[in-house]
This record gives sequence, C-alpha cells and structure tokens, in this order.
Amino acid sequence: MPLQIEPIQRDGWMPLPFDGCRNVSVKMLLKLEQLGLSLLRFDPEGTIHEHPAVIEIDVICLEGEGMVSVGDEQSPLKAGERVRWPAGTPHRLWTEDRPMLTLMVEHYRQT
Repeated sequence: MPLQIEPIQRDGWMPLPFDGCRNVSVKMLLKLEQLGLSLLRFDPEGTIHEHPAVIEIDVICLEGEGMVSVGDEQSPLKAGERVRWPAGTPHRLWTEDRPMLTLMVEHYRQT
C-alpha cells in the first residue's frame, strides 16, 4: 500500500461559539467520519456550560487543571488525567483561577 499524505484543515484558535461558554478557545486538529480531535484552551474562569451531547467525548487534560462534572458527580481534572462524557449525560468543564489546555476526542456515531 503506498504512503498516503493528505492535507487537513488548519484553523487557528477561535472562541468557543456556544451560549454559556466563556473564556474558552478551540482549535480543530482533525475531523474524520468517526472521530474529531480538538484542543480547548481555558483561560482563568473559563467554562463550558452544562449540557448533554449526542456523542461520547473523551477529554484529556494536557496542561493546568480545572473542574469537571458528569451528571451529579464533580471532580478536579489535572494534567495527565482523562474523563469520559457519556452520550446523553449532562456535563460541564471549567477553570477557576488557573488556565488549562485539553484535548477533546469526539466519537461520532457511524451513520
């Protein structure tokens, strides 16, 4: 099989565009049929509002620390830790007085 190299979309950092989100920027790294990879940069007091998603999402904290809630549970999230957001379960991610950088892995359902 020959080596295949393909161009990918290379957007810069953009504010997360959803109501209820603040002080969070996103950079899309890769979007395939069944997988999406994005970096999320949280400034101090950054937040992704509580909401359910229709897909499963893994969030990996790369740098810094913040807080995460899934359903009725809440916990700190630190560099080197991962949390899974199950489809349909309300979740939230936020920082208090420190910044945080995360990798978001979205698991798209096969259609």
